[in-house]
Amino acid sequence: MATSPKTAAAKTEETFETVAATAESVAAEVSAPAREIAEKGVAQAKENYGRFKAAAEETTDALEDAYATFAQGYKEFGRKSVEATRANVNAHFDFLTALIGAKSVAQAIELQTSYARKQFETLGAQSKELSALAQKAATESAKPLQEIATRGVKFAPAR
Repeated sequence: MATSPKTAAAKTEETFETVAATAESVAAEVSAPAREIAEKGVAQAKENYGRFKAAAEETTDALEDAYATFAQGYKEFGRKSVEATRANVNAHFDFLTALIGAKSVAQAIELQTSYARKQFETLGAQSKELSALAQKAATESAKPLQEIATRGVKFAPAR
C-alpha cells in the first residue's frame, strides 16, 4: 500500500519529535556542560529538520503541480487527436461516396488526386497542431520543477 508524501512527512515528524523528546530527557539527567551540548545538538537538529521538511514539501507540491499540468495537457492532446481522427474518417467517407458516384475513370482519378492533396495538407496541419500541443504540455508541466531548480533548495543555515 503506497503512502502519500504528506502522510510520510507527518509520520517522520512524529518520529523526530519522539527522538527529540528522548534526547531532551536524557540531557536533563547528565551534567550541565553535557546537557548544554545535547540541547544545542537537539536545537540544531530541529532547525535542520525544519528546513529539510520545508524543502521536501515544496518539492512535493511542485511535483503535484507538474503532474496536474501534464495531465491537463495530455487530456487536451487526446481530445485534439480524436477530433483529427473524426475529421479524417469523415473526409475519407465523403471521398468514397464521391468516388462511387464518379461517372468515368478520369473523374475518379481527379477525385483521388484532389482527395490525396487535401488530406496531405490536412494531415500536415494536424501534425503541427498536435506537435505544438505536446510541446506546450511538456513545457508547462516542467515549469514548477524549473522554478524549484532556479531558486535552489537551501539547506544551509539561515543568516
